[in-house]
Amino acid sequence: MRVVIVTESFPPDVNGVAHCALQTARHLVRRGHTPLVIAPAAADQTADAEAPCAVVRVPSLPLPGYPQVRVALPSRRVAAAIAAHRADLVHLAGPFVLGVRGMTAAARLGIPAVAVYQTDLAGYARTYVGTGESAAWRRLRAVHGAADRTLAPSSAAVRDLEEHGIGRVRLWGRGVDTTRFRPELRDDALRRELAPGGELLVGYVGRLAPEKRVDLLAGAGGLPGIRVVVVGDGPSGPALRAALPGARFLGRRTGAELARIFASLDVFAHTGPFETFCQTVQEAMASGVPVIAPAAGGPLDLVDHGRTGLLVPPGDPTALRTAVASLAASPELRAAYGLAGRAAVEGRTWEALGDELIGHYLEVLRERTAVAA
Repeated sequence: MRVVIVTESFPPDVNGVAHCALQTARHLVRRGHTPLVIAPAAADQTADAEAPCAVVRVPSLPLPGYPQVRVALPSRRVAAAIAAHRADLVHLAGPFVLGVRGMTAAARLGIPAVAVYQTDLAGYARTYVGTGESAAWRRLRAVHGAADRTLAPSSAAVRDLEEHGIGRVRLWGRGVDTTRFRPELRDDALRRELAPGGELLVGYVGRLAPEKRVDLLAGAGGLPGIRVVVVGDGPSGPALRAALPGARFLGRRTGAELARIFASLDVFAHTGPFETFCQTVQEAMASGVPVIAPAAGGPLDLVDHGRTGLLVPPGDPTALRTAVASLAASPELRAAYGLAGRAAVEGRTWEALGDELIGHYLEVLRERTAVAA
């Protein structure tokens, strides 16, 4: 099968869309298929040499005020690349700008398309501009409504899409690398470096941006014997350093180094309320770390409240602080949640989820063939 993955983001970018697109390309190659990736041009494209398949870059500009995010510019390369690849199917990863062009090209060429919903753009519109939610949903309905199938990563995302008039939606989660992320990587030397006074380590991993609400950790950071550890970068970095004066900010970390940090935490706390999935929750669970997350969006599927972690009301700093305090007071509870979390994700490999994705592709191709007949 020849598949074109049109993605709004791809490595060296570090985010959920980029990571999922990379894992999809890798799995297709492993299964003997021929993928091609189309992505916005990055400031540093040396990572393309390590990509599992060919990558076509489309001219792009950094998003004003958020240079880590690049937006594709109008280009004929999208349609030309899809046609030249002789694609059987187009995979639209988080379509909004580049994905719209990919959908248009696929429709013009008569090629079926699968759209993967990954970003709560309506929620981002509320956060950044205080308006524009309706416009975001109109844009999403246009592209997803034209796709043969939309894949949503969580039950909450499926409901959200259907309630906003988007049909042909199916659930498709995300895999986690349980070999890379594992409890055995817990590093006592790293823990002493981060908490020389023996403090309990409460960590956040992700982008430092307004919608992630990392500022909610200020209350937890004020608890005695607690050290907050923040991994990631983004436009909110300076403000967060001021809001969390006792926290350790480690910047962007990846690969084996990130896995070691995850395993060395005592508690993982995710704070953002707009997650359609939340991959870092799975990575923490794979690392054997108990999780605290908002009772909204993707975490509702991932965190079994009272068994693998705790769900708290979104945007409630008092509830978050109370949850951290309760886990800090009980090593036994932390250990039990960590063990249960690891067990819960052991079957969620990228191999299993990749095969499930290929199953969706094949169903869409069969449906197209049946309609044509």
